[in-house]
Amino acid sequence: MDYEKQKRFIVNLIYCGLIILLVTITIRYALGLVSPFIAAFLIAYILKIPAKWIAEKTNLSYKLIAMLLVLLFYSTAGILISLLGIKLVTITVDIIMALPSIYKNQMEPALGYIFKGIEQTVSRMDAALVETLNGLFTQFVRSLGELVTNLSVRMVEELTSYASLLPGMFFKLLLMIISTFFIAEDYDLLVEFMSRQLSDKAVRLLLQIKEYMVDTLFVYIRSYALIMAITFVELSIGLTIIRVSNAILIALAISAFDILPVLGTGGIMLPWMIIMAIQGNGPRAFGLLIVYLVITVIRNILEPKIVGSQIGLHPIVTLVSMFVGAQLLGIMGMISFPIVFSLLRHLNDTNTIKLYK
Repeated sequence: MDYEKQKRFIVNLIYCGLIILLVTITIRYALGLVSPFIAAFLIAYILKIPAKWIAEKTNLSYKLIAMLLVLLFYSTAGILISLLGIKLVTITVDIIMALPSIYKNQMEPALGYIFKGIEQTVSRMDAALVETLNGLFTQFVRSLGELVTNLSVRMVEELTSYASLLPGMFFKLLLMIISTFFIAEDYDLLVEFMSRQLSDKAVRLLLQIKEYMVDTLFVYIRSYALIMAITFVELSIGLTIIRVSNAILIALAISAFDILPVLGTGGIMLPWMIIMAIQGNGPRAFGLLIVYLVITVIRNILEPKIVGSQIGLHPIVTLVSMFVGAQLLGIMGMISFPIVFSLLRHLNDTNTIKLYK
């Protein structure tokens, strides 16, 4: 009996490992090949509900309404993304080109001021060290200036290299837009055709997964909206206490930026702290550091609890799934793995599949 249990355990372990490996390979490699069509199908699915509602109210053809909604969706999204992209690229290029000037006009004088204080302290202890210190400081300033210049050139080169990816991205985007029109026009027909290729049990499973994933996605959005609201309140209070002008507007901008999993609050506050420190505004830099640390600690405590409770996972399971997802698939993995774990828990609880006791 022990031998049979051990054999069954090993078989189950290998089976689960193969499934995880297959899913990881599919997500990492295969999805890239069909991503335009998947995105087109999702957009067509989202637009299907308002298209049917408008068609019923106006007695117009569903296909006509679907085509018009797809056209309206891509026109609006295209205008917004273009304006935002142009603004973002312009700001990025301006910042990159201004880096040498910022170093020359702000950082170098600030470093000189700091060095004078160090020089005065050293001269009291040993005047002979001042000359050596001057040489080291000159070399440090020269090296730092070269580093800033090289960094600026390097960032311009990186932006130029990204431009080489635009033709491929444009082709995928064009493919997605054309596919959306075709899918939206015959959405029900395509779904019925795919359903006929599967067994009744598989269709029921897919419908159950779809309903749960849609509900979970809305819950996920609601959870992060709550986290964003908490971050906004914390930032508003913190920035007001350290007397930052326009604290509410700045808090709103940073809390919106905080949704990004990699950059988050630190993407704005850390450079802000460094600039304040370089400019010699120590109290402001220290105040920003305290606000950032408080927000980071509270977010790391609340995020697993809020997201986990909303999607039905224990905080430690949410934390593990986010970490594993980030290690395997980056940002997409960190967002999607908790949802996948929640789906597996739901399927197990409803006895659709049995993964654990």
